[in-house]
Amino acid sequence: MSRIFAQFPPLSFLARPKGTASLIPNPPAMDLVEVAETTDTLRVRSHVQYNTPDHITPTNVHRSPLEQFHIWFNEARITGVREPEAMSLSTATASGIPSSRMVLFKQLDKHGFVFYTNYTSRKSKELEENPNAALLFFWREMSRQVRIVGRAEKVSKEENEAYFKSRPVGSQVGAWASKQSSVIEEDVLASRLKKFHGRFGVTEDANEGDVPTPEFWGGWRVIPDEMEFWLGKPSRLHDRIRYVRVNGSASDEEPQWKVDRLSP
Repeated sequence: MSRIFAQFPPLSFLARPKGTASLIPNPPAMDLVEVAETTDTLRVRSHVQYNTPDHITPTNVHRSPLEQFHIWFNEARITGVREPEAMSLSTATASGIPSSRMVLFKQLDKHGFVFYTNYTSRKSKELEENPNAALLFFWREMSRQVRIVGRAEKVSKEENEAYFKSRPVGSQVGAWASKQSSVIEEDVLASRLKKFHGRFGVTEDANEGDVPTPEFWGGWRVIPDEMEFWLGKPSRLHDRIRYVRVNGSASDEEPQWKVDRLSP
């Protein structure tokens, strides 16, 4: 079992019902991107065509977008998609200035999507100001995307500590050493790593050690209000299925969803 799925609680909502969209596409290999360059422009001339054999419709996807994501993620993992847990996280300041970066998805539960980071980083500061966030998974090998829009909240201290202890020791020490998103001089990070290796009595190649969870480090959970599943098709006529949380369905235990097909 993949380590990421080992964190999934044994909930019935993860069961895959019969008849839901689950075919694993086998798109052709993509050619080298063709470009046209001048002294001041770079223009992409290629027109990649997608041709996945399966289809998604409002009637053959799961009624829950979290369960549908579980199905697609498992297929991406089994198919051999490189780092299927990599996702784009978009945040914005209180005044609406956006920023995006790639992070690693670490857990799906019945509430939403969890990732971990430094609580003093730019992304965390922006989520403190403005909890609205967007996630995007792009599984190129399968010509699939999943887009998520929702609100972020910090996970519990107990969840932080449990996940932190599961990380490699080097990553644990690195969390202490890095003042994430701050400007630093050359060699400062190496000096701080040496300092914290000494503080916690672990060597650089250690496989185990007693490194406490930093107070400034932990997880965020993005609770979706909207999710879209995208399947690449020829001539840019892609399949797009969108789930929107029904107004008044505020409970994160059993939310209701409106499912629609979107024009490509």
